[in-house]
Amino acid sequence: MTVVAPTNSAIVTDYKARTPGSGALFERAHKVLPSGITHDARYLDPYSIHVAKAKGPRKWDVDGNEYVDYFGGHGAMLLGHSHPAVVEAVKKQMELGTHYGSSHELEVRWAELVCELTPCAERVRFTASGTEASHMAIRLARAYTGKDKIVRFIGHFHGWHDNVTAGAGASYDGGTTPGVPQEVSALSIVMPSDNVAAVVKLIEERDDIAAVMFEPSGASWGQAPLPKGFIQAVRDATRKKGVVMLMDEVITGYRWSSGGAQKAFGITPDLCIQAKIVAGGLPGGAVAGKRDILDRIDHDATAAKKIERILHPGTYNANPLSAAAAVTALTLLRDEDLAEKANKTAAELRKALTEVLIKEGVPWGIYGQSSTFLIYPNPFNDPIDPATFDPLKVPFAKLKGARGAGPLTGKIRMGLMTHGVDVMGAPGGFVSATHGGAEIEKTVHALRETVRALKAEREVKAA
Repeated sequence: MTVVAPTNSAIVTDYKARTPGSGALFERAHKVLPSGITHDARYLDPYSIHVAKAKGPRKWDVDGNEYVDYFGGHGAMLLGHSHPAVVEAVKKQMELGTHYGSSHELEVRWAELVCELTPCAERVRFTASGTEASHMAIRLARAYTGKDKIVRFIGHFHGWHDNVTAGAGASYDGGTTPGVPQEVSALSIVMPSDNVAAVVKLIEERDDIAAVMFEPSGASWGQAPLPKGFIQAVRDATRKKGVVMLMDEVITGYRWSSGGAQKAFGITPDLCIQAKIVAGGLPGGAVAGKRDILDRIDHDATAAKKIERILHPGTYNANPLSAAAAVTALTLLRDEDLAEKANKTAAELRKALTEVLIKEGVPWGIYGQSSTFLIYPNPFNDPIDPATFDPLKVPFAKLKGARGAGPLTGKIRMGLMTHGVDVMGAPGGFVSATHGGAEIEKTVHALRETVRALKAEREVKAA
């Protein structure tokens, strides 16, 4: 039996007192699941909560505690949890069949919506996840260009397959990670994103680059934002050199705008990958882009050119349940501009949370793009004015390193949960179109009380 260690922290003690059911489930989970979890982002010491149900912007754990939810299904739930139209569509499809192993009308309608909404999408291919989409897009880029190297950027996350692990995890030097051969990692050229001129120079001088791959938000949905002009400079350089510009829109797709970051920024890539929102919150991903690139998996097009076709099976590609959810969700996003609604609420939330820091005299920063927010807890005790905080002026290592800096971020999360707010480990999270004034008010209260508790435990010093 795993025993949760005792603590002298009132924050941790209060958290454990409120969540005995989650603690008991952790003891069971730890016996059969590594670390007791099935996704690294769900890790929390001493244990994470176990959720029983969710609706709109809220969720409830097995102990009956209610939370304003900013985990948002890892960013998938822009419409909020259990949207009635999505639920009804999936229920209806359940009665018609869950998995045909055949083509069906819903996958066609889904593809039509993706192509309608996504600027780069002349054609689209569905996968079962964002990681699968990432893997397929890289393969397409290599086949299309006849080149092997993929330029990526430190801290940018593109799934967990072998081709994209270098430079994405705890070690940001671009080296290999356990279980991935050095030969595979060597196929990536991992660059910092803060020197646009160096990136452009690399693209211009090398002749072995198949694609330049990046998150348009910056590393890890904006934890380390991109400098001004980065995306346009990459677009210009890749177009001139004949290199595929591959935009990872797994997070930003349909969140930054109804047409993703590429529509919001007015810059169209050659390929993009999508997941999460594109499948209406159910499992699913997509690769979308230029017709001549996607033609590398087309039977007729490759036969006509007498070139070998890229194989692309996948048991759950465009499965009917995900397709039903996706068609419903994307139609709502198109017709009701739900991305803009979420963006507005998130801006109000970021402003309100900043006011908490100012009034409490805490040298932290609140930032974020679109419908996201991030809390920079400044574990390095740098002089920071919350009113003027600019993440671009904070070194990458500090922005990304804050999460792992001792027990502080864990206590922030547990403090917020004790007051009914659940955030991701950054800490921060995703705002849905169902969040509103009541959720902002509760979050403001939770942050204020958490900050005061951290002061009492000498984890935070006033500026």
